[in-house]
Amino acid sequence: LLEQVTGALGFPSHNWLGDRSTVLGATMVVAIWKEAGFFMIFYLAALQQISPTLAEAAALEGASRWQYFRRVLFPLLMPTTLFVLINALINSVRMVDHIFVMTRGGPDNASALLLYYIYQVGFSFWDSAYAAALTVVVLAILGLTAFVKFRFLDQRTHYQ
Repeated sequence: LLEQVTGALGFPSHNWLGDRSTVLGATMVVAIWKEAGFFMIFYLAALQQISPTLAEAAALEGASRWQYFRRVLFPLLMPTTLFVLINALINSVRMVDHIFVMTRGGPDNASALLLYYIYQVGFSFWDSAYAAALTVVVLAILGLTAFVKFRFLDQRTHYQ
């Protein structure tokens, strides 16, 4: 779609998925487009649970909109933010289907992410033991990262 609009305006065409410098950006745009609505639903649900009396009380106290966001709204959204961050991390590793359909790891393995590499090792090179070991390492890294996020960000989600 972007290529058709820029072509209609007279700009030269560009192969976004065929250029090493733009292939990851193009796949990131697709992933963000896919996940943004999913995460917006969670934030919408969290925002609907926040009482409007908090905004009125902050306004009566003389808080600016930035102070209200920083001191009231953002801390109340921290559980949702923690959930979204963990899901975004897991979904970023699971992008093997996007890479497989859009580029198959090309050009010159510029878009070959870790899970796609594991897929190639296991099903193209038939080295299932190495692919299984890499999968365990990825699972351990994801678990450790999720634990660290829960450990440090969870401290900001509970308030009295």
